[in-house]
Order: sequence, then C-alpha cells, then structure tokens
Amino acid sequence: MPSEQQFSEARERFKRSVVRAQLSDVMGLMTGEQNTLFSFEEVAKRVNARQQIERGTQMVRLDRIVGSVGRYRDFTRTFLPRASANQERWTRLDAAMNALETVPPVELFKIGEVYFVRDGNHRVSVARANDASHIEAYVTEVKTEVPLTADDFERDQWLIKAEYTDFLNETHLDELRPDHGLTLTEPGRYAMMLEHIEVHRYLRNLDLARTGSKTRLTWAEAVVSWYDNVYMPVVEAIRHYRLLEHFPNRTEADIYFWIALHRERLAREYELAPLDPDTAVATFAEIYSEKPLERTLKGLRLGLHKLILDEKPLGMTNEEFHQSRARHDAGEISLAEAQERGVQESVDGREMERSVVL
Repeated sequence: MPSEQQFSEARERFKRSVVRAQLSDVMGLMTGEQNTLFSFEEVAKRVNARQQIERGTQMVRLDRIVGSVGRYRDFTRTFLPRASANQERWTRLDAAMNALETVPPVELFKIGEVYFVRDGNHRVSVARANDASHIEAYVTEVKTEVPLTADDFERDQWLIKAEYTDFLNETHLDELRPDHGLTLTEPGRYAMMLEHIEVHRYLRNLDLARTGSKTRLTWAEAVVSWYDNVYMPVVEAIRHYRLLEHFPNRTEADIYFWIALHRERLAREYELAPLDPDTAVATFAEIYSEKPLERTLKGLRLGLHKLILDEKPLGMTNEEFHQSRARHDAGEISLAEAQERGVQESVDGREMERSVVL
C-alpha cells in the first residue's frame, strides 16, 4: 500500500509533467513540429497492416512506443500527460509503482519495430516520468510490408515509406527497372509521380492515335516509357550539372520533381512547349540552390534579370527560347495542359488494370 508521502510525490510529479507537456506543446507550435502521439488507426491504415499475431508478454523499450489506439491526444510524443489525462489514475499508478506494487502489463500493438498502446497509456506515461527504460507488455504484432523503425517517426519517414510501398505496388517499378533508384524525401510526392506517369501515358496514346495506330500503352508499358524517356533523361541532366551538390540531403527524384514543376511554370509564364531535359535543368540550376550563399547570389541575379531583361527565362539561349515558343504555337502542350484536356481517361484505364499481375 503506498504511503501518503508517495501519493504526495506522485501528485507533484504529475503537475510537473503537465507543465513540461505545456512547454513542449508551445515549442512545437513555434517550430512547427508535431508533438502528439501517433494514431494507431492512421498508421495501420497507411501501411496496410492486417494480420495480427499474438506475441505474448515481454519487456519493451519505452522509447519504441510511439502512439496509441485511442488516447493519443492526451499525451505528448514522449508521453508527458496533458491536462486532459486522468490525474487521479496517473497519481495512483505512480504511487503504486514507487511502492513496488505489482502493476498489470500494458497491452501494445507492434508494427515493424515500433509499438502503440492498446491499453495502459497512463502506465507508460508514469514509467517514463520515473525514468524507466522498459515496461512489461502483452504484445500483438500487426504484419505489414513497410519496414518501420523508431527513427522513422522522428519526422515523416514512416509516411514516406508507406507511400513508397504503395508506389511500387502500383507501378512494379522494382520489377520493371530493378535499379531504378527513385526515392523521395517528402510525403505526398509519390502520388504526384503516379500522376506524371498517367499524363505521359495519355500523351503517348494521343500520339499513337494521330498516327492511325490502334495500339495503346498498357499501364506497365507506360511506367517503363515514362521512366526511360521522361524521368531518366532529366536525372542524367541532373548528374551532368552535379545538382545534388547544391541540394544537401535531397535525392535525384526530389530534384526531378522540382524541375518538373519548374518546367511547367516556365511553359505557362512564357507560353512555351515543355523544355527538353537539358534546358529545363540548366534554367533550374541558374535560379535555385539550397546553399545559403548561392541562393543569395542567384536571387540577386534573378532580380536583376527581371528588372533589366525578362523576355526569356534566365539560363535559356535565344535559339532555345524561340524553338520552344514555335513548338508551343504548333500545338505541343505541357503536362498541366494535358491534365486539363482529359487525363482522366488514362486514370480510368489504369484502375481497370490494377488487378493485373505483372
């Protein structure tokens, strides 16, 4: 039975923990970093977790517990209790743990190498407040194709991994081009890559129709065609201009995506046909950089260019500019224009092929 002193210390520990949680939330607002536990339902849905396997009782590292089934808003990411947590339950558990009373194991779901509280959020919070490193838990493992680690939950890596798995399931690029090397560092971008493939398929099928051919690209053929004829030429130009040196912690696929947006912006602003890979990369390299000094210098150059002479993009020759304008006037359209003209036809076609095993 806990003593009154232990109950008093538990109440004080709870109050201090709530204050720390409030300070942590304020810092999260200032820095833009999320400070709430992850929702098991959201993560399980995104990583397509299905089959459950009972693993029994074991000791689990507390720093591997990253979320909760239902009470994830009551605690910070480090399980500091917010004001919405049950103070009476928390202090009772704290006093019991410090009186060395037996506390029932918590119940956890395991996905990859991380855990989510099914039952026992207050016990986990109390254990962390008392500087414990492990907690006894009954573990149920939920199987998934996504190899999640604790580090993945420091930022958005878990979500990027889930999207990457979905992308490969959609495209089978790992089978069609095993050495593809296409990885992104921001969430939401893989879905946009799928849109690029859809638009490419639409444009290629338009070309086939103009020639009188009755052949149309399948989804698998479109993936290969986009990778070989759209993605890789840009990547080769990125390597030629050594752009990765100017964008620390980014990938070739990141830069490809930015260049695709850059190419669309130039096509819209200057009424141009889509730039060839080398010109698109060259104009991009003239304007953008993530190195502070280079970014400042390029910003000054861009400002002077707009002030003095803005009839063509910075880094583009007169010949390249006029050729691209002529191609636009002749009817060559950009990816954005293709989307506006009916890319949904390609989307519908791909939906019908999703069940095809390559």
